[in-house]
Amino acid sequence: MNTGFNLELQARLQHGVGSGPRYARLQQVLHDLIKDGIAGVDGLLPPERELARISGWSRVTVRKALAGLAASGVVQSRAGSGNFVGERIERSFSRLTSFTEDLRARGLDARVRFLDRSIAAVNSDEAMGMALAPGTPVVRLHRLRLAGDKPLAVERTSVPQSLLTHPELVKDSLYEALQRLGYVPVRAMQRLRAVALDHSSATYLGLAVGSPALQIERRAFLGDGRVVEFTRSFYRADAYDFVAELTVG
Repeated sequence: MNTGFNLELQARLQHGVGSGPRYARLQQVLHDLIKDGIAGVDGLLPPERELARISGWSRVTVRKALAGLAASGVVQSRAGSGNFVGERIERSFSRLTSFTEDLRARGLDARVRFLDRSIAAVNSDEAMGMALAPGTPVVRLHRLRLAGDKPLAVERTSVPQSLLTHPELVKDSLYEALQRLGYVPVRAMQRLRAVALDHSSATYLGLAVGSPALQIERRAFLGDGRVVEFTRSFYRADAYDFVAELTVG
């Protein structure tokens, strides 16, 4: 039993959460508790009957509140196990940041598992993506990106060897390695689309084949216009929200 969570939930409900249907008010309180980190990532929420006892409201009300949280990805319902916090990570499409920076900014333990590191002649996709001549050597990084032990994304990255001489120079973050070498990306072009995971990517991410994912293709540029990074990534659709700020004019 998460006593701290139960007490805080009870206190916030007693304090009052505005008007509206009971289920909506309970949904808002639960959302705020999760957002405030009182229920940790992948933490198990109290069962329906316990939430009903704490709130003094019916299990129907509790069920509707949990359904609303599940629909927005805040909570994940696992058959036979209960309702778990489903932490979603916001990644901006308006700022050029690395995976490692994004997770560290949220206080999460950004980790990487290298699935392959190699040097090879550029293939046709890489040649087009980075405007390189046939036969140009590139460094390839195939990485599984994790928050703690939870896999979040699979990435395949190519960098001209003229900029990154050896794949072993990348320890955790590619951008940190590039910065040490004096090659700092100043802008990037990104393309996002929804895909179904193939067997390989699904296995790495611990999901079923065909699970929804977000594919991101990124080309990052140096100040002189050269492409420094060409990456294709598959992000878990149940863990990521990509956001962009739009302005008029």
